[in-house]
Amino acid sequence: MKKSLVVFYVSLAILASLVLMGVLIPESLERTTSSTQSFITNSFGWYYLGIVSFFVAVLIYLLISPIGKIKLGKPTDKPEFSRPTWIAMLFSAGVGIGLIFYGTFEPISHYAISSPTGELSTPQGIKDAMRFTFFHYGIHAWAIYGAIALTLAYFTFRKGEPSLISRTLRPLIGKHADGVVGKIIDIIAVISTVMGVATSLGFGAMQINGGLSYLFGIPSNILSQTLIILVVTVLFMISALTGLGKGIKILSNLNMGLSGILFLIVLIFGPTLFILNLLMDTLGSYLHNFVRMSTRIAPVNEEARSWINNWTIFYWAWWIAWSPFVGVFIARVSKGRTIREFIIYVLLTPSLISFLWFTTFGGAAISTELSGISISSLLPEESLFGVLEGFPFSMAFSILAIIIIISFFITSADSGTFVLGMMTTNGSQNPSNKIKVTWGILLSVTALTLLYSGGLLALQNTMVIAALPFSVILGFMVFSLIKSLKQERKELGIGQLRYPEPKETNK
Repeated sequence: MKKSLVVFYVSLAILASLVLMGVLIPESLERTTSSTQSFITNSFGWYYLGIVSFFVAVLIYLLISPIGKIKLGKPTDKPEFSRPTWIAMLFSAGVGIGLIFYGTFEPISHYAISSPTGELSTPQGIKDAMRFTFFHYGIHAWAIYGAIALTLAYFTFRKGEPSLISRTLRPLIGKHADGVVGKIIDIIAVISTVMGVATSLGFGAMQINGGLSYLFGIPSNILSQTLIILVVTVLFMISALTGLGKGIKILSNLNMGLSGILFLIVLIFGPTLFILNLLMDTLGSYLHNFVRMSTRIAPVNEEARSWINNWTIFYWAWWIAWSPFVGVFIARVSKGRTIREFIIYVLLTPSLISFLWFTTFGGAAISTELSGISISSLLPEESLFGVLEGFPFSMAFSILAIIIIISFFITSADSGTFVLGMMTTNGSQNPSNKIKVTWGILLSVTALTLLYSGGLLALQNTMVIAALPFSVILGFMVFSLIKSLKQERKELGIGQLRYPEPKETNK
């Protein structure tokens, strides 16, 4: 076994074993993941809330600190991609399918199915539904991505380290970053990444299937989802083999363009004034309740605690499990940016785009529900198509939505193969096609296995489990970044007051 490929082969063996278990004993795997997930959310919910709030605090500090002027690279390094392309790439990788899957379903679920505050199907329930949707897709989510991406970009382009999770911990663990401890850390990151990306691919396959079922009556089952994943796998493998500057770049811009068209369609043909009023009201409510929502764990309210476990803790786990993939990818395309510019565009810009998206699609879903058409009774993967059915040219708009989901599916898988290739070839900035193809196939097989062994519930359970060990590593990464930045700030004299030397006088 080549030393440089130890992480690749060990990770592959572990994940192949999990896939085999899912195929041979799916019921047992589903029971195991369910009980483990329940234990983690009940025992470590406080921890997830605390560590994510810590990431938010660190990034806000770096944003306003003089440290923000430090460049992610050498002083002469320039950004590789234009700002619009850069934003499109990080946004497509960061949310992708989740934005489409939950755009209508989450707000309508909080309003009409299970309220975060007990205000079910009331005017206040509409406000609460949107406020918590903002919370789940806003600053906290992007702080997780920003924390790992900033750390990787800093150590890779500023300090000259390979683009590996383990090497960012050198200020804390020294030479162990190059040894067995470092390899274990990278293996945990790879497993977390595969589970995170595979879960999103599973969501994508379910929603494509849901759309085809809603529109054309195609059966919504594991056979249909298998065929969808097989077709899309071929497409994203073609894209992956074209490289970062072609396939992913083109698809990211396409995603943003098509998503923008769908967004305008829903905003214009939907309840425009209701959406705009809801946006302003929810933004104020979100900012006003920011700290309270960050620490809300409901220790004496079993119903509220169950909701928090199923939504907030699940989301924080999802973002953390996705974070190695998103972090490595965002870091890779962010060379030449300053820390301040990085935080503004990775923390704030995607949050604002998410707010606009969820208010528009969630507002349209709630308005449709209020008109007497039950969106909440549809399957999660069908809710978007239920909303579009009430629009003129509904079939054309629904087909556009399916195309966008497929495009996000391809981009997520494409980016995932690229990042996994980097993580398992000692941080190579351009992993071989053979490595990328291997990971592409495994991602698709893992997504299929999770769907086969328990559908949406299995996807969610696996996500929460995979995130826990990596969250500890991510916390240490941020401490390592702080330590290194403090040292560099001291060396460069950034933000330090300099008093003039007293002049000598002749007496």
